Amino acid sequence: MSKLGTLYGLGVGPGDPELITVKAFRLLKESPVIAYPRKKSGAKSYALQITELYVDTEEKIMLPLIFPMTRDRQALELQWNKTVDTVWGHLSEGRNVAFVTEGDPMLYSTYIHLMRLMQDKHPEVPCVSVPGISSVLGAASRLNLPLADGDEQFAVIPATENYDEMRRVLETHDCVVFIKVAKVIDLMLQVLGDLRLTDKASVITKVTSSEEQVWRNVRELAGRELEYLTLMVVRK
Repeated sequence: MSKLGTLYGLGVGPGDPELITVKAFRLLKESPVIAYPRKKSGAKSYALQITELYVDTEEKIMLPLIFPMTRDRQALELQWNKTVDTVWGHLSEGRNVAFVTEGDPMLYSTYIHLMRLMQDKHPEVPCVSVPGISSVLGAASRLNLPLADGDEQFAVIPATENYDEMRRVLETHDCVVFIKVAKVIDLMLQVLGDLRLTDKASVITKVTSSEEQVWRNVRELAGRELEYLTLMVVRK
């Protein structure tokens, strides 16, 4: 059997291609296989968009991997196993696979599940994570807003429909970044209003990218449909 390839999880940053690390850039150049996530067949990949500046698709094996947005466990398990088998096909032939993911591969990333399942099915495969700048840090820079200083407490929280929990998080931290906020924006505006924190909040979509949108007056977002890659920063 040939030497196994390495599975790399490359964090390619929040959107601006210049925010990719030197190490991720090197591994993109060196890896023969570039894997990237898509929600469905034919869909665009945000992570690939970020890296297109650095990847010659004619020289690489481009490997689109589908990660369906569904809660159907059976459908997810079937697709995840298919995805791992596809990647394993290259690794078993000795080819390194660089899986690109927006932000950081160890923070709310599709790479986490891919790595865990690969380690479960093929524990002999080397899995290496290369950190990237997360959208959380990108948002702080874009807003020129410190996330934490001294003994202040800061949290990154997936926004949910649980009003009490969202309120508790805001009451107990000096600064909170809510990710996945698009689907619950009206509830979040209600929580902010009840705590008199509306003027302390900002919302950003696709931070640092060419498609970035920033709202410092979040009242404008009531009833609005927002992109999936949207977050809210609340700093007391």
